[in-house]
Amino acid sequence: QVQLVESGGGSVQAGESLTLSCKASTDLRRTNSMGWRRQAPGKEREGVAAVDPSDGTTYYADSVKGRFTISQDNAKNTIYLQMNDLKPDDTAMYYCVAATGGNLGWIYNEYNYWGQGTQVTVSS
Repeated sequence: QVQLVESGGGSVQAGESLTLSCKASTDLRRTNSMGWRRQAPGKEREGVAAVDPSDGTTYYADSVKGRFTISQDNAKNTIYLQMNDLKPDDTAMYYCVAATGGNLGWIYNEYNYWGQGTQVTVSS
């Protein structure tokens, strides 16, 4: 079992920044992938960003490339999502996710562990 605890959400104005944190209950390198997914009201969940903790490979949705940065701190078992130039369309519940085992992770769009979520609201 992997527990994930998110923090850092909030309400900001368009153009501002936020940093989300996710602390895992396990060594990040025991996972295949760690990342963030989000769900806006009335929309399906979508992948935002992910990182392969073993080699640092990162993945981003086209909608956030150049604005969001995912990073990891293995010593703290924590990943971060630095979000810059936020837009109203970024308003959503953001979930930290982890993948352990085969056929899971960003490429497969499947994760087997989810945090409780943290709300990000961006007003224009």
